[in-house]
Amino acid sequence: MAQLEQPVLGLPGGWELRPWLLSDADALVTASQDQAIRRWNRLLVNSPEEARQRIERMRQRWQAELSAIWAIARPDSGAMGLIGWGDIDLKEGSAEIVYWLLPAARGGGVTAEATGRISRWALNDLGLHRLRLCHSVANPASCRVADKAGYSLEGTMRSALLHADGWHDEHLHALIQGDI
Repeated sequence: MAQLEQPVLGLPGGWELRPWLLSDADALVTASQDQAIRRWNRLLVNSPEEARQRIERMRQRWQAELSAIWAIARPDSGAMGLIGWGDIDLKEGSAEIVYWLLPAARGGGVTAEATGRISRWALNDLGLHRLRLCHSVANPASCRVADKAGYSLEGTMRSALLHADGWHDEHLHALIQGDI
């Protein structure tokens, strides 16, 4: 990964996945204030300066081969969401997906399309073997994303993640090399 430039990946409906830009800082601040995003993600960004620092860390983590995070956007416009791979382990061939969308972009299937697209990239281009998608059992929208993107439900991890309202059981979905 460190030797590669992060690619721009096309999606149906005029969307694309592209690296985050410093000019996208306001989108991170806005997302941090959205109740649905804050409920399911540990995103807390209090200022544009914090957002720019976070965007710079995204670039550093790509170079360190630890994560691969894209902005979900329309060409030539600001970020409307985030999707990517955290916890990348190139040696063991695995990673875990993270994502969110701002309210104006929700409901059109873009998260499932983006999940499918970066999953193909991770398996085919990056050469990973196993991809994880974990979400609170109280978040049925993420269950639908996993299903639409071809992930198999493997089980429930009890009391696996601490959210603002307490510990949540999580569904574990996975996609492995050869599933798609």
